[in-house]
Amino acid sequence: MKRKIRVLHPITRLIIGGAQENTMLTADLMNKAVVGHGRYQVEIVSGPQTGPEGSLIEEVRQRDIPLVILPSLRRELSPVNDLRVIGQLRQLMSENGRPRYDIVHTHSSKAGVVGRIAAAWAKVPLIIHTVHGWSFHDQMPPGRRGLYVALERIAARYSRKMIVVSPKDIEKGLAQQIGLPQDYTLIRSGIELDRFGHSTVPPAEMRRRLGLPAAAPVIGSVTRLSPQKSPLDLLESFAHIQQQRPDAWLVVVGDGPLRDQVEQRLVDLRVANRVILTGLRRDIPELMAAFDVFVLSSLWEGLPRVLPQAMASGLPIVCTEADGSAEAVVEGENGFLTPRGRPDLLAERVLALLADEPLRQKMGENGRKRAPEFGAVKMVRDIDALYRSLL
Repeated sequence: MKRKIRVLHPITRLIIGGAQENTMLTADLMNKAVVGHGRYQVEIVSGPQTGPEGSLIEEVRQRDIPLVILPSLRRELSPVNDLRVIGQLRQLMSENGRPRYDIVHTHSSKAGVVGRIAAAWAKVPLIIHTVHGWSFHDQMPPGRRGLYVALERIAARYSRKMIVVSPKDIEKGLAQQIGLPQDYTLIRSGIELDRFGHSTVPPAEMRRRLGLPAAAPVIGSVTRLSPQKSPLDLLESFAHIQQQRPDAWLVVVGDGPLRDQVEQRLVDLRVANRVILTGLRRDIPELMAAFDVFVLSSLWEGLPRVLPQAMASGLPIVCTEADGSAEAVVEGENGFLTPRGRPDLLAERVLALLADEPLRQKMGENGRKRAPEFGAVKMVRDIDALYRSLL
């Protein structure tokens, strides 16, 4: 019997997030021979950190994906500890002086740097990195941004290919002299399409469970309460909406380090009685089925997976024009794009949709038709094709 191709996916932490779900689905579909015809044996190595965003560690284990937790692999920069991590990853990746894996495919910024260096040291034949949005962005202090750019340039030298989930990330990388055009390939982040648009709970029942009036207009967002996602802009937007549509409700699914600030801002804006913070939930398809409009207020993104999820659920979308968001949302076709940091304009577009049910339905249907471009099986087939072309 032909030996399976061994693949290791290093990732910094297995929180509930796009990069992490992307990694988990890739490993799961390849191990179960949904894609790849049983030619792969795929494992994940992650640091132990999770956080208020929630953890995917147990779900990874439930899917029978081999998982190594490396205690020293942490998100924070620490030169001494990071050198230790590189050595430990190198030990994991090699055996008796020979590489244990045929492919090392890194994800996230920290694991992307230390993982690629360790893989090169271990002489792994094929090293690939997925850019789930760059580690640097315009909101960073210049010194920190420069450091992250320098680290990305170094790590890129060890990559055979860098996968991006949005063409904008190729532009950003090349603008910072990270790699060459031929080093990049586009593979969109995929979702489990069969879970969305097929809710196991009727929308009316989900509204009842959430305490929402049956006929109320419901705006929904599935997001992290973190600076990147700018949840305070989302609340400002809803305060504008309330002035014209006092019957509207906002449901925010997720958690994060800004939870206390979000709760205080709800009180300050006097909208707490019309906003539901669900915290962490995994029944996202059922929750989305209860929404009328989906909103995302991010300041920067790779390709937010919640947008294809909303599209597959038949929801019109209003979101900021943050990098990869514009890959999912076509202005005027399946939603609206607004400038970052302009909650008033976000509100204006939501109000337009709430006032026009035929437009909501048309945009929702357009999104549903486009959603298969972002399916998990397509994503993993593209990754399989890339692996085979490079090995």
